Amino acid sequence: MKKQHKIEFQFLSEPTDVNYGGKVHGGAVMKWIDQVGYSCASTWAESYAVTVYVGGIRFYKPILIGDIVRLNAEIIYTGFSSMHIAIDVYSKKVTAQNFEKKTHCVIVFVAVDENGKSQKVPHWEPQTQEEKEKAEYALKLMNLRKNIENEMNPFLQDKENQ
Repeated sequence: MKKQHKIEFQFLSEPTDVNYGGKVHGGAVMKWIDQVGYSCASTWAESYAVTVYVGGIRFYKPILIGDIVRLNAEIIYTGFSSMHIAIDVYSKKVTAQNFEKKTHCVIVFVAVDENGKSQKVPHWEPQTQEEKEKAEYALKLMNLRKNIENEMNPFLQDKENQ
């Protein structure tokens, strides 16, 4: 049986998701992203997984309360224990025909065992040209993250407790 590397959530945005401007709160969208990402990662790894990086969340347009929301998550790269997952968030009015992309990001999960130690995940191999391009995209983002981490490193140190 072929392992599933994509997952989709679909639901209605609710009044409890509202921000002060009357739209869906960005924090609610980030929670949904983490949930669909976790579902994709843990399904692929067949184990518990933890979020280790969320990068470049891009909010294109607001989601309205009462919209139908769809989140698509897919593995785009695997390392030894890590899974890079591209997530796109779409929404539409109930009466509309088509969904419109509202948010995009890449989130990285690591599979962990019962002791919290990282563990090997099944290798994902891109099959289509689109999947190969997404894998290259993941590698480019990994290199950019390394540069960002180098820049951030002096600010990550706890200077007050040294």
